Amino acid sequence: MADFRVVISDPSTGKSHQVEVSGSQANKFITQRIGDTIEGDAAGLGGYTLKITGGSDKDGFSMRPDLPGPARRKLLVSKSTGFKPKRAGLRRRKAYRGREISSETGQINLVVIEHGRKTVDEIFAPPQEETKAEETGEAIEEMVGEE
Repeated sequence: MADFRVVISDPSTGKSHQVEVSGSQANKFITQRIGDTIEGDAAGLGGYTLKITGGSDKDGFSMRPDLPGPARRKLLVSKSTGFKPKRAGLRRRKAYRGREISSETGQINLVVIEHGRKTVDEIFAPPQEETKAEETGEAIEEMVGEE
């Protein structure tokens, strides 16, 4: 069974949220590719449409949209993700993961394309009302204790 760390970016607010997805929800991501759109239900966002923009495997090797399949391969790159040459013409052989999501994938990056009823911040943010009530109660107890 696959477990993924899903990072959802909202371009309208510029914020991103991280969610752990496992079980049957994670199986909805298997065999999807970079560039595909999926329903937000798979990541806990009902009514949203999300686009897969990238990711990395469990060992930290990044996915490439131009590399077919889910396998890890070594490519000769001159300037790419994970390699910035110090001089012109410098090349290096680096390992990358293919564009297809498999059980070896550790993190999936998603971008919101269509929004639902609630904002992403409202869905993933902890309830603010409870923390404010707790802080107010503690402040009252401290003032009572000082008198």
